Amino acid sequence: MGIWQGRSRRKRTGGRLRPIRKKRRFETGRELQVATIGPGTVKTYRVRGANQKLRVLTTQTINVYDSATRKMQSAKIVTVRENPANPNFVQRNIITKGAILETELGLVRVRSRPGQDGVLNGVRVAPASG
Repeated sequence: MGIWQGRSRRKRTGGRLRPIRKKRRFETGRELQVATIGPGTVKTYRVRGANQKLRVLTTQTINVYDSATRKMQSAKIVTVRENPANPNFVQRNIITKGAILETELGLVRVRSRPGQDGVLNGVRVAPASG
């Protein structure tokens, strides 16, 4: 059945929980696929209720909102500068929500979830003075 996200068969104390039913299809999970820098690729998934989710696998551009000019524009991604989710993601150029990217417009913080939304949006970050 692969990745299962149902109720554990053990209590927090380590005792056994008797299952109330078998595994169900809606309790399955998916393999981790991360967004990286590269030629644009988006994957479509069927989810519960026959709805669809889009997952960014690779991208070269990001939609950047500049709060000073109040405008949105597309920018080319140069590299990943910081990623609070995992420091190792910086070396692998993996993009997640909250990551700081270096673009041709400057530093940008990712505000969308590339694994859920199918689009990469960000907000321009002022460089730290000090």
